[in-house]
Amino acid sequence: MNETPAKPAAKKTAVKKPATTKAAATKTAAKKTAAKKAATKTTTAAKTTTAKKAAAAEKAAAKSAAPAKKAAPAKKAAPARKPESRVAMVRRARRINRELAELYPYAHPELDFTNPFELLVATVLSAQTTDLRVNQTTPRLFAACPTPEDMAAIPPEQLEELIRPTGFFRAKAKSLIGLSTALRDRFGGEVPGRLEDLVTLPGVGRKTANVVLGNAFGVPGITVDTHFGRLARRFGWTTAQDAEKVEADVAEIFPKSEWTMLSHRVVFHGRRVCHSRKPACGACPIAPLCPSYGEGETDPEKAKKLLKYELGGQPGQRLKPPTDYPGQPARPLAAS
Repeated sequence: MNETPAKPAAKKTAVKKPATTKAAATKTAAKKTAAKKAATKTTTAAKTTTAKKAAAAEKAAAKSAAPAKKAAPAKKAAPARKPESRVAMVRRARRINRELAELYPYAHPELDFTNPFELLVATVLSAQTTDLRVNQTTPRLFAACPTPEDMAAIPPEQLEELIRPTGFFRAKAKSLIGLSTALRDRFGGEVPGRLEDLVTLPGVGRKTANVVLGNAFGVPGITVDTHFGRLARRFGWTTAQDAEKVEADVAEIFPKSEWTMLSHRVVFHGRRVCHSRKPACGACPIAPLCPSYGEGETDPEKAKKLLKYELGGQPGQRLKPPTDYPGQPARPLAAS
């Protein structure tokens, strides 16, 4: 019987694992190192942040625990002014008038004139300009037109040229011709001595009428110009802005016999000391009586430099002032 030959045993084949190259191993190691560094950096940053927060908390706690600095002592507020009674205000107002009378015993109208017509014309021209400029302009005007009849007959263009330095010369020329014509036709060429007649003239209001009545006819009147109104409010005599209301309020405080001179004194003080923009409070003799003290310069030396006209050692506004005027006469227009 034939035997089947045995099959040779199969050889075991060993499966070789892919070898890791040196470059790959280096790359892997680098990644692990970078990851480790990143982790370390994150941990360090977190620790730093935590430390900063802790330090800030400690600083805040120390600041809270530290004794507080002494606050600067608060400035004492000025004591509130007590409300003034009507009687007290009237007494104070009349004392101001007496003080101003001593300060300006020479107070006078600051327009040059020799008769009621010249004063009327000069007062109309004084609107929106200074009395000085009017006084420098009227000598030529009155030489050409000495009477209402002359002024009513002058050509408008010629009159405008004569009064040009005072400003608004066209409107003023129209008023002057109108009032001169009215004086010629209705009042026989004479300036009337009554308020109700004067205010009917072109360009003439209560202020102008009171100037003429008080200084040309001796009829008491309160002249409320910009200076008078400003000081009456600063002195606490009125709160009104309307000129007629100011006049009525002040008229209730002072006797009628004082009205004209009171007007001169207050206007003098407004032009020389109690200016509109920068009052010379530190050089004002009636400062203790003024409820508005402090609105202007309070330093005495600086305030003295703000004084005007004779108080400031300068010429006045009149070319021909009264004989008792202590200052220098103003210069003519050509010399100014």
